Order: sequence, then structure tokens, then C-alpha cells
Amino acid sequence: MNISVPSGILSRRIGRGFKYNSAETRLAWVMVSPWLVGFLIFTAFPMIASLVLSFTEWDILTPPEFVGLENYHKMFFVDKYAMHSLKITVVFSAVSIPLNIVFGLGIAMLLNTNIRGLSTFRTIYYLPAILSGVAVALMWRWIFSTDFGLINAALNVVGIQGPAWLADRTWVIPSFVVMRLWSVGGGMVIYLAGLQSIPTDLYEAAEIDGANWWKRIRHITLPMLSPTIFFQLIIGVIFSMQIFTEAFIMTNGGPANASLFFILYLYRKAFQDFQMGYASALAWLLFVVILAFTLILFRTAKYWVYYEGETEGT
Repeated sequence: MNISVPSGILSRRIGRGFKYNSAETRLAWVMVSPWLVGFLIFTAFPMIASLVLSFTEWDILTPPEFVGLENYHKMFFVDKYAMHSLKITVVFSAVSIPLNIVFGLGIAMLLNTNIRGLSTFRTIYYLPAILSGVAVALMWRWIFSTDFGLINAALNVVGIQGPAWLADRTWVIPSFVVMRLWSVGGGMVIYLAGLQSIPTDLYEAAEIDGANWWKRIRHITLPMLSPTIFFQLIIGVIFSMQIFTEAFIMTNGGPANASLFFILYLYRKAFQDFQMGYASALAWLLFVVILAFTLILFRTAKYWVYYEGETEGT
């Protein structure tokens, strides 16, 4: 059966619809305008300005002087500390991100059970994630202290001579990796939300079929939680590649530049040596590196990330 609508009525309804949608659109732009203005002033414009400055030599006091690709040539072929700091940052991220995911997921699984005082334990594990970065850095500098630090004091009790954690080139990066485990509570909360969204009947069916705890984790928990793990992986790459506060407070790049993370080196060039053009080039290198890692993760996600409702071939 064909139902025809007079063209005049249809056009009037469409016209009223366009007017209504237009009003909604204007209201939406008004509501979002504070964010847009802030984004343009504090993010978009500084990014464009830094890209332009990366092709100049600028010491803040004198006008910028265009130097073309000289800053990028210096970064890759002349300045040994640029690639050195980038290597340290990548190594630190490659070690700390998987450990944070494993520990955060492990704690979340332990706290996803019905035990007495569960809410208290969840609060205790989450609290470190909301503490100030400077306060945490000062605390860990004391914990890793060679002479009166908490870790070496505990090792001395059992007759072990602890290393000079932050003063030893071999142990300084592992010290930062251990320190980053302090804040796994932030990821733990996200994992808890993901775990509680997994249907319990899947575990019951697997248990009836004789699957032990490891098989249930491998074939149910991890696949169902893979989107959450993927999200944490992306966030981990972005934040770990930008580590600064801890390195600046605890070691300032030492000993012998063994903890000279990339952002710390960028800070030195920008605000100590006043090489703003070169620092802008360093910033864009870091942006490209983070973007490359992120795109690689998105590219490989289709092989291991499972989204509920997906069907094969879609």
C-alpha cells in the first residue's frame, strides 16, 4: 500500500523541522563555545605556534629567526642527548606500562570478590592515584634514599646491602618503574568496572564444563576485558611518555643523565637554555612518536580486542 503525503504539508513539516534543528544547533554551539574558545586559545593556537617556532631560533628576548630544518637536523644528527632521552623514555614506558596493567588488573580481580571490608580496601588502593605528583616524588625520594631510605632499611634487617637506587645508573630506571606501580589504583577502578560488566553466567557455564580458574581467566575474563585493557594501554603510552615531575624532583636527570627523560630534557632546552625553537622541535618529535605508537596499537587492536556484539567479518 502506498501512502502519499501532499507536497505542501511535507514541505511545511520539513521547513519547521529545519527551523527547529537550526535553533537546536545554535543552542548547542552556544553551550559548547566556552570549551571551543579554551581549546583554540590554550591548545590549537599554541600547537600551531610551536610548529612554526620549530623552524626558528628563538631565545625569547630577541625576535625569532627562521632557520628551516636546522633544529630537526640538530635533533637527529648532532645532539646526542635528544635521542638518548627518547630512548630512556621509550624503555621506561615499555617496562612500566605492562607492569601497571598486570598489577592493576590483578588487584581489581582480588577486589572483585565478596570479602569483608571490600570498600575499605578499594579506597586504600585508590588513594595513591589522587595524591599530588610532587608530594609522591618527595616521598619516594626518601624511600629510595641510600642511607636512611625505607627500602634499604628493610633490606638491612635481613642482612642485604641495598643499592644506591637513585644514585646508581643501573637502578635508577627500575626505581622509577617501581614508583609508578604506586598509582595502579587509578587503573584498578576502571578494571573493576569492566570486570563487573562481565556476565556471571559465562563463568558458571565454564565451571560446569570443568574449566579451572586459569582457563576462565584466559578464555572469558581477558577477552571480555580486552577493550578496557586496550584503553589503559593507550592512556599508559600517552602518560608514561610524558613523565616529568618525578624525574625533575627525584633525580633531575641524574646520575650522569641516566634518568634524563625526554620531557625533562625538553624543559631544560626551553626554560634553562632558552632555546625555544629547538624545544618546539623536540615537542613535535615527541608528539609524532606518541602518535605513531598509538596508531600501531589501534592497527593491531583488531587482532586481540573483542567488542561484545561483534560478529566475524564485520
